[in-house]
Amino acid sequence: MNLTMKKILEASYLTADSVAHYRSILRYFYHQHERMRDFITPEEILEHMRSIPEFFDYGEEQLHLQLGQLVKWNNLIARQDMTNAKTIEEYKKKRFRYQCTPYTVEIERMLMQLEKIGDQFQGSLERSQFERLLQALVTLQKELASEIELPPEEYMRIWEDVFRYFQSIRTSTADYIAYINSEQADQRMQSEAFLVYKNQFTTYLRDFIVSLQKTSLQIQQRLSELETDKMQSYFLKLVDHRKAIPRLEDVTSSVEDWLLEYEEYWSSLRRWFLGSGAQQSELDALQRQTNEMIRRMTRYVQRIGERQQHFRSRKKDYLHLAKWFTACEQIEDAHKLSAVVFGSLTTQHIHLEEGTTDNLYADTWDEEPVQLTIKPRTNRYREKTKPGSFSSNKEKKKRQRDEYLKERQQEQNLIEQYMEQGVIKLSSLGEVDPFIRKVLLNWIGKSMATKNRTVTTDYGLKVKVKLHKERTITLQAKDGNLVMPDATFEFEQQG
Repeated sequence: MNLTMKKILEASYLTADSVAHYRSILRYFYHQHERMRDFITPEEILEHMRSIPEFFDYGEEQLHLQLGQLVKWNNLIARQDMTNAKTIEEYKKKRFRYQCTPYTVEIERMLMQLEKIGDQFQGSLERSQFERLLQALVTLQKELASEIELPPEEYMRIWEDVFRYFQSIRTSTADYIAYINSEQADQRMQSEAFLVYKNQFTTYLRDFIVSLQKTSLQIQQRLSELETDKMQSYFLKLVDHRKAIPRLEDVTSSVEDWLLEYEEYWSSLRRWFLGSGAQQSELDALQRQTNEMIRRMTRYVQRIGERQQHFRSRKKDYLHLAKWFTACEQIEDAHKLSAVVFGSLTTQHIHLEEGTTDNLYADTWDEEPVQLTIKPRTNRYREKTKPGSFSSNKEKKKRQRDEYLKERQQEQNLIEQYMEQGVIKLSSLGEVDPFIRKVLLNWIGKSMATKNRTVTTDYGLKVKVKLHKERTITLQAKDGNLVMPDATFEFEQQG
């Protein structure tokens, strides 16, 4: 039978009738295993069980029966202890020492982890994990290109570093997203107590997004360069390391199985960051969900604020203002106070002149008054004007027009230098002028907004842009290099 389909006999103690006894015994074995004590005597187990208040009357016969049952369930391995036998009777009693099996250790380790988690998801959005993964990928890429042969365990260490950080990213982010989207977290966000944690949550998510944007593109670039075919030589080194580990039992896995295992691990890592075909990458989904969490928190805070403002009473505020007005000895002081508190009651428009201060704490009385000429609000009113003359700038306009056309002609001549039979292909270009790069990127941007990917240039030419997303090139210029998809520009008038 397939190993994935068989019954897990080792987990039977979790649902047995005396589950409290079995779990206490095996938890004690697990703690001793962590302290590197493998074989435990029944006397030590009996002393431990009786030290638990609920099992103070635990019997020796009951212990031996339950230890035998755990041996049948493959949770314990019994080994006869003949070193301390002093009489024939002691030898015939078959004194045993017990050791827990690997299945039991992993089950107890999983149970302890579940007990720490509780009923809610945990997880976190660790910014440093992406940076560590990037450094591990850089190290792996350097060793792949290096001609210096390293010990096999060094290659395995680099491989384990990559997938340890990747596993941490995958599990911690997924758990934290599930925690934020859980019903308990959603209910707490809608309560007024969430306002205390609002800034902490938004800062945490914003810092994670910023760090993710800084490192994700670099990780994607490294993974796109490290294709599965290029990793075959590295996989063989990992297989050599596994073959060099001595095993007493027969190894059922073959070299092909190990290679397939490493290829699947590497493909899963590339799919998580790069996606596959029409499937969106998990990295893009993580960025989208994190942005959605920030928007959702902002909506909740806004609703809570509106709810608080709706039920707020202004009675105390008005009584306090009334005391201020009562303290005014003259009507002019009351008018000034009213202007400060309520503003000008008859004003319909506010006009600000240049030079007005933008200091929030400046007093109105400290500013100089501005006099404005108010025009009559009639249709027949016309300002008095005097006839004057105007100067003709015909020569200046002609000179500016000639200079503009000359610059355009020079730019067109510069672009035509890169044409080959009416076609410009980015992958065949060498180092280009920054102006040419700007023009080509502008054409690509305009073409994305049209159905037939055709744009009309400033020179009256029609250009059809074909973007080859599957091929990545490096467009070199005097002020730096740009990594981008390859593109072809076809000029229709040149055929």
